[in-house]
Amino acid sequence: MDKTSYTNLAKAWEYAEDHAFSRQASFLNVMRRQAEEAGFPQGSAAQAELLATLVQLTGATSVIAVGTGSLVETLQLVSGLRNAGQLTAVDSSAQGIGLIRGAFAKLSDYTATKLRAVNAPAGTFLPRLNGDDYDLIVVAGDADNYAATFDQAPRLLRGHGAVVFTDVLALETAGANGGVLNPADRGDKAVAMREFIDVVESDERFDSTLTPSGTGLLVAVKR
Repeated sequence: MDKTSYTNLAKAWEYAEDHAFSRQASFLNVMRRQAEEAGFPQGSAAQAELLATLVQLTGATSVIAVGTGSLVETLQLVSGLRNAGQLTAVDSSAQGIGLIRGAFAKLSDYTATKLRAVNAPAGTFLPRLNGDDYDLIVVAGDADNYAATFDQAPRLLRGHGAVVFTDVLALETAGANGGVLNPADRGDKAVAMREFIDVVESDERFDSTLTPSGTGLLVAVKR
């Protein structure tokens, strides 16, 4: 593709993001603002909307969200569950877990989706869960969440279940200098994601694809 094509793709990303943001429910707008005021920057509205669609596409009824400081994305997973199923939220930050618990309390009259919220590192809590019991796992936040979750994904997921890693281009991290796209960015997450993408794509237990949605989605489906 030529330079004009890449310019148009950048404009397409901006259009899709603005469009998704305009469609975002007023409740999500409020939650986005509250999370950002609490010091948890929120990511792409289009990426969050896609996650809700993935819940429906996979027919998921049991979802794990790791890194609930990405509150809008976590709430879109609840939306995708369509008033049913269970969301297991895992976050090493007590404040992050507090955000999802507070938001879920406001939804209690409108959803029968069950919430299990756990304040613990992914590498500590996920090994305690029953295997072959989950349809979809979504990972956000600190670089440590990614490898720890992928280690457990083959055991936790049912056949053809999926694990989705958000922000794999490491563009959301505070102080990011171009993330994975910029070889000069030697931040913890950028360095970790460069290696992590290769690890997931080379794992023969999964079929995977890297997409530019939001700040980069890596989707891996268990064979």
